[in-house]
Amino acid sequence: MKTAITDMFGIDVPILAFTHCRDVVAAVSKAGGMGVLGAVAHSPEQLEIDLRWIEDEIGDRPYGVDLIVPAKYAGSDNGGLTMADIVNLIPDEHRRFVNDLMVKYDVPPLPTDEGSATSRSGGDLSGTAAPFSAAQADPLLEIALAHQPRLLVNALGPPPAHMIDRVKEEGRLIGALAGKAQHAERHVAAGIDMIIAQGAEAGGHTGEVGTMVLIPEIVDAVAPVPVLGAGGIGRGRQMAAAMALGAQGVWCGSVWLTTDEAETHPVVKQKFLAATSSDTLRSRSLTGKPARQLKSAWTDEWDDPANPRPLGMPLQPILVGEARARIERASYRAGSGAEKLANYFVGQIVGSMNVAKPAAQVVFDMIDEFIESVQSLSRLLED
Repeated sequence: MKTAITDMFGIDVPILAFTHCRDVVAAVSKAGGMGVLGAVAHSPEQLEIDLRWIEDEIGDRPYGVDLIVPAKYAGSDNGGLTMADIVNLIPDEHRRFVNDLMVKYDVPPLPTDEGSATSRSGGDLSGTAAPFSAAQADPLLEIALAHQPRLLVNALGPPPAHMIDRVKEEGRLIGALAGKAQHAERHVAAGIDMIIAQGAEAGGHTGEVGTMVLIPEIVDAVAPVPVLGAGGIGRGRQMAAAMALGAQGVWCGSVWLTTDEAETHPVVKQKFLAATSSDTLRSRSLTGKPARQLKSAWTDEWDDPANPRPLGMPLQPILVGEARARIERASYRAGSGAEKLANYFVGQIVGSMNVAKPAAQVVFDMIDEFIESVQSLSRLLED
């Protein structure tokens, strides 16, 4: 295939795979697409290890790195908050609610040596950067630029000016996700090389506009800057639809969560395989910003009007971080409260993710179905 995206990155097919798993990055890049490693949960040390491993696996094939640096979050107007600042801002009502939730669902505490930084007494958090902040992301950006990713992406709002400048200095390309045409226009004005038009069907942080409407709006708004379609795309027919709407390729995330290589929690993976496209919702319960995820007892509890509303970013992830670790550790026990609470980010394409397969096979299946779809459409014009 030949599109602006295949030309931009020197890849065979315009499929970019967003994933937190380095094995998926390597598998998709080897299959002719391009893997993009989501690095928000990485420590600097782990990112260094994973990028070195990816480059050893794929050689000179291209790959990307995705960070999350929101333009606005609690304390951003004052230069950002430290972990100590955030801990002090969390209301006691919310702490009690999360603690009561763990008791209600009989979720055991973490072993002492696995407790979170905020739960251990005596630790000095005054110099620790907040999650989802520029202070946390900047060291990751520098590590990424010390390696060879062709693309850096900011997954939540416009990349900060210093991030754009650093990426350009190093001769790399930079992309950003957009949920509205106005967002995409601002990205391009700031110097972004590629736009990911992400519809509300997508997993993780999304806006409210559906992919079918969003892609042509953004394509028209930012031409000739290339656009990738995202949100509800995991099959060849959906890829064909996105490109018929003007996209030069697709950005897929959820579909890799049930692949053989994925590091998805086994309990959550089984929930994904059994889920329908109606089993997701947008909720602020994990990060403080609306993010599509699997429905579970966790989202039910946070949606209950009798309970506290989720806090903003980055307070909410700090509030729930230890509870989520406890749930993950205990949810292996069938029928447990932790199993009922377990969930993760995923898009509406989850209804088609009902068979586990290798990541490369997902790529090949998408291309086969894409070709069949295009050929089927072309026959409509035959005399």
